[in-house]
Amino acid sequence: MKEIQSKKNTFIKEIKKLTQKKHRTQTNTYLIDGWHLVQEALQAKVPIKALLVTPRGLSEVNGQLDDYQEESYLITEEIAAMLSDLPTPQGIFAVVEKQEQDLQTLTGNWLILDNVQDPGNVGTMIRTADAAGFSGVFLGEGTADLYSTKVLRSMQGSNYHLPILEGAIPPFLQQLRSAGVAIYGTELNKEAVPYTELPKQQTAAFILGNEGQGVHPELLALTDKNVYIPIYGQAESLNVAIAAGILMYFAVS
Repeated sequence: MKEIQSKKNTFIKEIKKLTQKKHRTQTNTYLIDGWHLVQEALQAKVPIKALLVTPRGLSEVNGQLDDYQEESYLITEEIAAMLSDLPTPQGIFAVVEKQEQDLQTLTGNWLILDNVQDPGNVGTMIRTADAAGFSGVFLGEGTADLYSTKVLRSMQGSNYHLPILEGAIPPFLQQLRSAGVAIYGTELNKEAVPYTELPKQQTAAFILGNEGQGVHPELLALTDKNVYIPIYGQAESLNVAIAAGILMYFAVS
């Protein structure tokens, strides 16, 4: 295992740049922080470009990096603190290569996110889609970057368990419709129906929108039906991740 002692090391500086979306795009890589996420990446057998671990972190992994000696670097606690945005880093990181999603079919249930900007919400919804057994998640334009630190932490490795696609939503809706998937938007208006009135035992896609503005009207016009979740108390609205969880578990119940 190679050792790096200085925060000014060129290699470390390049890894630190992965906190920026621009650099992640240029290098087609991203940085994960913490032993659980690193374990998920290793178990998924995604390409690992580098593993960085402090002496304290090395004691926690208990020899589980022995097969990755060529990619492993022993770093200081100071370097770990520079790479992490956590107050107390675990001291283990991985630089991971992005993977292209190659789907043969678009059957099953899907979650579609339209301009959802809060990374915690995005990561939580992907993790919930994973837990609910959804076929995949589609991130529309304006949605928080899949590979940002906060999204990765909120997903807790679910990005390795189901396909996550990105791009313009309208063409994807056409593909889903061709595959026989019913498409539902979410909005509050007199033409929307309570989600409990949706038919059961069908494959469905749900579009969830921006935390403040909801789903774009042009997307709502492309759905089979638009639904809402009734609010019985005095809250003005539900958190978008909570709303997504209700709809996804209703779809599979």
